[in-house]
Amino acid sequence: MQYNTQQKTMPLPEYGRSIQNMVDHALTIQDPAERQRCANTIINIMGGMFPHLRDVPDFKHKLWDHLAIMSDFKLEINYPYELIKKDNLSTKPDVINYPATRIRYRHYGRLVEKLIKEASAMPEGEEQQNLVALICNHMRKDYIAWNKDTVDDQKIAQDLHELSKGQLTMTDNIMRLMYDRQERNTNNYRNRSTGYTNNRNNNQRKRY
Repeated sequence: MQYNTQQKTMPLPEYGRSIQNMVDHALTIQDPAERQRCANTIINIMGGMFPHLRDVPDFKHKLWDHLAIMSDFKLEINYPYELIKKDNLSTKPDVINYPATRIRYRHYGRLVEKLIKEASAMPEGEEQQNLVALICNHMRKDYIAWNKDTVDDQKIAQDLHELSKGQLTMTDNIMRLMYDRQERNTNNYRNRSTGYTNNRNNNQRKRY
């Protein structure tokens, strides 16, 4: 008994060993017309394996490319499409350049640093204070998600002061805006929960 691990490696294993054997057989056919008919039959079988892809653009083209790949580009037939180049199979994608700038506190992320930079450049006033309050609330959530514990407002104030290079300060007014926002969010959540419960109770009464 011969195991698959003892056989030659398949270029495209998703088609299975049977299709690969058909391709290997086509390579041994001497008559060009018969070899072409064999290739057409293999393509039809390959397409039947993925019926959900029949409407995908260039699906047939990809099948012929795959047939050429499985034959190691040695199958001499009339291909209806221009084939992919063998050298292109070994090309590597371009290297993605990741940002090299360092994040001071990784649990806050780069977005918070960008928001702090934007807030620092804004003129002092109500709009800046609302943005700083929003940033501080977001910092609290990020810190708790990372620390899995409560966080003191003094810690958020220190980090805000450090990340803004001393340009932003958590004032009493900003703290008031923070807690007002938190209270509104809590009330909205309670109202939604109460509305859902009332609707469910009303639906249950209607049944009886």
